[in-house]
Amino acid sequence: MKFSKTLITGLVLMAGVSAFAQKKAEKFEKLQIEMFPKAKDGYKQVYIQLPIAKNENDLKVEVFAGIEKMLDCNNYSLMGEMKSQDLQGWGYNYYEVESKGETAGTLMACPGQKLSKKFVTLKPEIVRYNSKLPLVFYVPKDVEVRYRVLRPDTAMKKAVQK
Repeated sequence: MKFSKTLITGLVLMAGVSAFAQKKAEKFEKLQIEMFPKAKDGYKQVYIQLPIAKNENDLKVEVFAGIEKMLDCNNYSLMGEMKSQDLQGWGYNYYEVESKGETAGTLMACPGQKLSKKFVTLKPEIVRYNSKLPLVFYVPKDVEVRYRVLRPDTAMKKAVQK
């Protein structure tokens, strides 16, 4: 009797996990990136697939291309640029990141401070949220792409007139 209760409990748990996994999988559009070009030598192709969201027109995606480096207390940025390119014949776009990994920074004194690991980025790009299309990037092998979803305030605010 104990064995059958354990077996039934296990099956119910597995069914619940399976249903949860299927529900989670349903939140994404079918990914298609075959039409995008292959990465050139020294580069890699990375993509972001956004989940289906309510009111996607209200959302934006802030994208950061950068590298982790051991740095001091100064503020740093990665030198280079991210360019939007048109995927000919498709009406989609993708992004090419060009950077040699060099950084520029402020020149503050940092007496006695140890170096810490920081994610140094190019100027971030803000793009519209669209779960139907992947965001495709071609970046140098040592560059990483990170992102965050930007959501609007609940209330619209009014500017003050002087």
